[in-house]
Amino acid sequence: MNEPLFGAEPVTVAPGAVHVPGWLDTGAQRDLVERCRQWARGPGGMVQHRMPRGGAMSVRMTALGWYWEPYRYSRRLPGGEPVPPFPPVLGELARAGVAAASGAPPRADDPPYDVALVNFYDADARMGMHQDREERADVPVVSLSLGDTCVFRFGNTQTRTRPYTDVELGSGDLFVFGGPARMAYHGVPRTRPGTAPAGIGLERGRLNITIRATGLE
Repeated sequence: MNEPLFGAEPVTVAPGAVHVPGWLDTGAQRDLVERCRQWARGPGGMVQHRMPRGGAMSVRMTALGWYWEPYRYSRRLPGGEPVPPFPPVLGELARAGVAAASGAPPRADDPPYDVALVNFYDADARMGMHQDREERADVPVVSLSLGDTCVFRFGNTQTRTRPYTDVELGSGDLFVFGGPARMAYHGVPRTRPGTAPAGIGLERGRLNITIRATGLE
């Protein structure tokens, strides 16, 4: 696939949380959009998970490497089939993303990236404030955005409420959070329909690829 744009200026949103606008060029975005379509057609499909209290998430999701459902990981899909494997290309992008955000490569002794969640947001989809806390590894989370711009709300580690910072994530943007920000609450209160750029193969909606290291056996 095409190389990411390594020249974009990183923006520190909070200690340990960095936004790199326009990190992926058009060719890289187009390649990832097509890969997301292939992954979505796999055995896991695109799922709207139900939360413990019964409500359905408005985001549709497929998982690679490990199957995620609120709030646990499994090696098997609900029907018993193996989870589709974690693609090496996403591990490469995650490591490159950490380097682009921090100016240094990931630590050699960190557990490897081994799970990706591919989320699709239509015009009405939202993501409530939450922590990524099912992982045992203290490794930065890497997020890639494709398609429509969203408002990404990045908060604090103690509460879902203020203080938080709203960041606009456009297509091709990279967001990395680790260290003191690894357990920060975050969410997507809204997207901006009709803002997807031409030429990436996604005319409407937003794809978000979140890459994590579970630290699980």
